[in-house]
Amino acid sequence: MKALRSLAFVTNADKSGAPELARELIALAKAAGLATQQTARRAIPRGWLKGYDACCVIGGDGTLLGVAHEAARAQVPIIGINRGSLGFLTTFSAEEARTQFTSLLRGQFKIAHRSLLSCTTGKNHHDIALNDVLIKDPFNSRLARLEVYANDQLVTEYTCDGLIFSTPTGSTAYNLSAGGPLIMPDAGVIAMTPICPHTLSNRSIIFRDDVRLRVRSRNVDSTLLVAMDGQRNLISCADSPIEITISPLKLPLAQSLDYEHFAVVRTKLHWSGGFVEKK
Repeated sequence: MKALRSLAFVTNADKSGAPELARELIALAKAAGLATQQTARRAIPRGWLKGYDACCVIGGDGTLLGVAHEAARAQVPIIGINRGSLGFLTTFSAEEARTQFTSLLRGQFKIAHRSLLSCTTGKNHHDIALNDVLIKDPFNSRLARLEVYANDQLVTEYTCDGLIFSTPTGSTAYNLSAGGPLIMPDAGVIAMTPICPHTLSNRSIIFRDDVRLRVRSRNVDSTLLVAMDGQRNLISCADSPIEITISPLKLPLAQSLDYEHFAVVRTKLHWSGGFVEKK
């Protein structure tokens, strides 16, 4: 990567230590001669990143998700610094950010291009998601009856609390909590995981990334809630299908040069299980 000439900062002021870290890093960026701008808004407006070489997000994964769709549209890499809990997306710790920040400003990082889901409701409302698209009844106490089609072929019908459509990036989020599979980030797939289905055969389905998925409600005169990354909601009527595909856009995500995906997964999920033979 080329050395950065400008850097935008998005800070979650509710996260402990985030404002202080932001002030420290902004001072370093200015001292290096970079043009900067900053905001504490959770959802940045369209066009806010135009002309910037990168965006430094200081907070948790939720903070980064709030920036992701605009960064993807502008093709501005995100440097995620974790001040939240797990931090699968915000891969730099605060200490790593402090020690590596000068190198990052010199462009010493690699870019991972993460796939996004494109979702359109029957009313032609459209949005993109980095992690997942959740489809459910708007009332938490009611079951959803959902038909799923892949390229116009019926897959199956679910009676369940909802369906999660996940990118490989989002496989460690809601998909994982619902019993879905972990997926390598660069795999060209979409995962569909039912939430509490009324069946003994609860299994995720993995689709190729060139599939066109369509979901319909079987409940008469009902509406469906469509949640994008758990942050932005669309509504679909019962007679209007929901279509999900892979977006032509990809999110550029900055990573350290020695980043290893499964090393992060092992650390974040506290994987263990090494066999120790008794003497």
